[in-house]
Amino acid sequence: MPGVGESALGRAEFEAGSAVHQRGQIIFLNGTSSSGKSSIAKELLRVLDEPYFHLPVDAFHAMRSRRELAPDQLPDVLRRTWMGFHRAVAGMAAGGNHVVVDHVLSEQWRLLDCLGLFPPEDVVLVGVRCSRQELERRERLRGDRPIGLAARQLAQVHAHGLYDIECDTTTASAAKCARRIRDFLPQRPAPTAFERLRAQLLP
Repeated sequence: MPGVGESALGRAEFEAGSAVHQRGQIIFLNGTSSSGKSSIAKELLRVLDEPYFHLPVDAFHAMRSRRELAPDQLPDVLRRTWMGFHRAVAGMAAGGNHVVVDHVLSEQWRLLDCLGLFPPEDVVLVGVRCSRQELERRERLRGDRPIGLAARQLAQVHAHGLYDIECDTTTASAAKCARRIRDFLPQRPAPTAFERLRAQLLP
């Protein structure tokens, strides 16, 4: 068992590390289902020089038990899942980890929750766009999503209107989009899109 002196030394080392600790950067990919966000995220992890973690919301939904939910339970369970996802992202970045997030801002509360949680100067907000026709083509190929889901999300997902950088995956490959984002990072603007949105939308 460590003595009192060893415990005090451990605390001192932890506090010293915290004093020089820096927050991680969040690359926030927002787009509809099937727009190519996850593919871009995987390519980003290949081309970025520093270590990044890809945190997809689908992974959080997949962690949930497979027990059947009553229709009146599902909205609350999904909302709590999204809220937990946002706080996991915030916690990873607060620990000094760089994070790539793929997200669907199809409800305004999701954006507001993120604006309140993430240090806005640390977020690179990326709009991932894709044509309606191409989205439907991908949905047919995937076979695991309702046809038309992405089209229904289009109006709200980009309703906030502000991005630091945008990509269109209708014709551009995920690799090309990832390289474009990588090359943009050193010249990202100030204030960031998250800073401007926070000033507009949060009291």
